[in-house]
Amino acid sequence: MKTVLITGTSKGIGKAAATFFANKGWNVIATMRSPEKETILTNYENILVTKLDVENRESIENAIAQGIKRFGNIDVIVNNAGYGAFGIFEAAAEEQIHRQFEVNVFGMMRVIKEVLPHFRARRSGTIINITSQGGRITFPSYSLYHATKFAVNGFSEALTFELAPFNIRVKVVEPGATVTEFARGSMDFLQDKTLQEYNHYEELVREGYENMYKEPQSLSSPDIIAKVIYKAATDNTNQLRYPAGQDAEKFLLKEKKVLSDEEFVNKMAQRFSITL
Repeated sequence: MKTVLITGTSKGIGKAAATFFANKGWNVIATMRSPEKETILTNYENILVTKLDVENRESIENAIAQGIKRFGNIDVIVNNAGYGAFGIFEAAAEEQIHRQFEVNVFGMMRVIKEVLPHFRARRSGTIINITSQGGRITFPSYSLYHATKFAVNGFSEALTFELAPFNIRVKVVEPGATVTEFARGSMDFLQDKTLQEYNHYEELVREGYENMYKEPQSLSSPDIIAKVIYKAATDNTNQLRYPAGQDAEKFLLKEKKVLSDEEFVNKMAQRFSITL
């Protein structure tokens, strides 16, 4: 029986992935910052719920050790933990800038670095990094978030070369807009009331997002993303990127392939009525 360790399983895509793998017969190490609050995943015999904070190396070491002690090994790591900073860059405090990278980039790197000795010893393993369609395209007011997701994309692609000799695969799952609690629990809003010159821009951005995602079918459920994560873990291929969700697979990432960078940026600006 194979084992997967997933970060950020307290809600959304992480929780959906944990239950999906468990229902497929996998052992699951479901990690989160506050495992004492979990009431659903603890009901599964093949799920170990344990603490892992990607900002704390000791908690990563402990979660990996507990998982190996319970299930014998780890076959797949899913780096799902993360959050998004939303707002104008000029309003970002220094600590907000640092934390966005600390969680989304450096935290992911810590998890990978801690599991690599185990994977190398076994000459086997799969690393799945959950980025976003925002790792290849950009939206207004997500500059910090996009910076981290572009970084994860580049890191993941380059990492494939050095881990290939050990039969360790690296994969990237790119969800589009998803029906989760991301906006409520996993967002950091960048605000500075003194920057009133941005008021008109911020109003255009708000209206643009409302129009873009006003139709229910434009959002994908976490279960849809979980299926793609499972495919990445089990298809035994060297495919690197896995777009996931309605807008990522059928809309925006397809546009990105056929349009030049200038054309794509201009089209995105038009969607938000922003004049470049």
